[in-house]
Amino acid sequence: MTTPIEDYAVLSNCRSAALVSREGSVDWLCLPRYDSGSMFGALLGDESHGCWSLRPTDPDATATRHYDGDTFVLVTRWETATGVAEVHDAMPIDEGVEAVVRRVVGISGEIDFVSELRLRFDYARAVPWVRQIGKGHEHAILAVAGPDAVVVRGPRLIAVDTAHRALWTTVAGESVDSTLSWGPSWQDAPAPIDVDATLKRTNEWWTAWAARVAASGEHAELVTRSLLVLRALTHAETGGIVAAATTSLPEAFGGGRNWDYRYVWLRDAALTLTAYIEHGFLGAAHRWRTWLLRAIAGDPADVQIMYGIAGERDLPERELTSLPGYGGASPVRIGNGAVDQYQADVIGEVMVALDAARRAGVSETSFSWGLQRALLTQSAQWFDRPDNGIWEMRGDPHFFTHSRAMVWAAFDRGIRAVEENGLDGDIDTWRTLRDRVRADIDAHGVHAGGWFTQHFDTDEVDASLLILPQVGFCAYDDPRMLATVARMEQTLMPDGWLLRYRTTGVDGLAGDEHPFLACSFWLVGQYARTGRRDDAVALMRRLTAVANDIGLLSEEYDPRDGRQAGNTPQALSHLALVLASDALEATAP
Repeated sequence: MTTPIEDYAVLSNCRSAALVSREGSVDWLCLPRYDSGSMFGALLGDESHGCWSLRPTDPDATATRHYDGDTFVLVTRWETATGVAEVHDAMPIDEGVEAVVRRVVGISGEIDFVSELRLRFDYARAVPWVRQIGKGHEHAILAVAGPDAVVVRGPRLIAVDTAHRALWTTVAGESVDSTLSWGPSWQDAPAPIDVDATLKRTNEWWTAWAARVAASGEHAELVTRSLLVLRALTHAETGGIVAAATTSLPEAFGGGRNWDYRYVWLRDAALTLTAYIEHGFLGAAHRWRTWLLRAIAGDPADVQIMYGIAGERDLPERELTSLPGYGGASPVRIGNGAVDQYQADVIGEVMVALDAARRAGVSETSFSWGLQRALLTQSAQWFDRPDNGIWEMRGDPHFFTHSRAMVWAAFDRGIRAVEENGLDGDIDTWRTLRDRVRADIDAHGVHAGGWFTQHFDTDEVDASLLILPQVGFCAYDDPRMLATVARMEQTLMPDGWLLRYRTTGVDGLAGDEHPFLACSFWLVGQYARTGRRDDAVALMRRLTAVANDIGLLSEEYDPRDGRQAGNTPQALSHLALVLASDALEATAP
């Protein structure tokens, strides 16, 4: 049976991530980066596509799990008729060490354990050559295929068909360590890991980072975990913030809405930056702005909506036949065709985030402000161009109201920088264009019934319209916003959860999707700021209840079957949770 998405925990070293099932199997791992080819791909297939299972041999063993405090060190507690033991899983935070560490700790009695390893490099397209390289009392295997090499050390692994298996008994007070280390195949095999020191450093690093989080209120624990997730998705060396750790987890089970989210969307990263800034992490703002300056350097006409982790521009979308897909949902995709879309809102999100950073005390440089001026010049040149919208519609371009409002926000933040911060810029042109786009929305983006519309050629609404008051285009209690929310409640909330939009419109894809969690978190903030506190609190509690047992959220939620859907953990869901909690705290009586 396919493992439910909510049954996965994530490990991270802030360079990549692993997904570990409740049953103790690492079913997704890409090294050395989030977007590298998988070596464990069972998440998008079955065990034959690569996994590393570590659990008791007793099929009736029961497991509970938690993170070790505010870290990504996962502790799974196994109980059997003969004893109790814990498995401590982590990805070492140490720079230059690309590895997974798995320590089995005997608590009471004794338990027979089995470790079963199936390495399948490059999205299960390469079965490696494997040989024993252990010396003396050290047991180790070396697996090599193409550019990848992996050394696995620990209990002796014996080849069984196309897997390697180890069996042993863990007794109370004893620890048994297994480590998997990646390195380039043309270099010497990765050195052994000091598991005691590694676990200590990794635990201390995450704990120290989380100690800087100031969170209060009913959802403080989830706010802290969400900010930790955002840090886990922020590449330690480049500063790029990926949208999720996975590719091709389906938005509709069994369908084709399966996308690769292991890249840096300017929009999602800019919104993540806002959450960082609101909670005092100004260093993240510095790092991401530096990443941005590198990524979009050059002709502003060539700016993309998304980039690779180090700012790569070439992200062609391809379909893989080597992985059958999560629960058979195909195709499995790597790369993302949206890279070629024009989305008019993106420059607005970037300008809003950089404005927030400036207000928080991140000083401008001639380079950083020069880039923003260039982006505004490009927005002026693209002013009358329809786009594909925030949701990356694969149908015909339109004048999406949210996109137009973000064009307004881009020029508004440029004007603010000149008027309030004394920076130089073509303020007269920016003011003219800002006023024009507002008039454009007023004339074409408001239905006769009083609500904002998804785009200028429809009477449909769209959850992205909830962002309009967030960026100051209108007040939260503007009659048009109140009418828009009422219309959303009528047409986009069939099960009490907010859909992004009705897919019968312009998205150009077959099939349907489930409610998008970030949108419902946006609605919490809208409710909270318009006197509907009871509705805000109730919706927030429903939303936070769908986080899994260790506080993780995917992209979407299926309320009918009670399942998480889409890529996981999803940065946009977690940052929206943080900002929704902030709204509740800011409006508390």
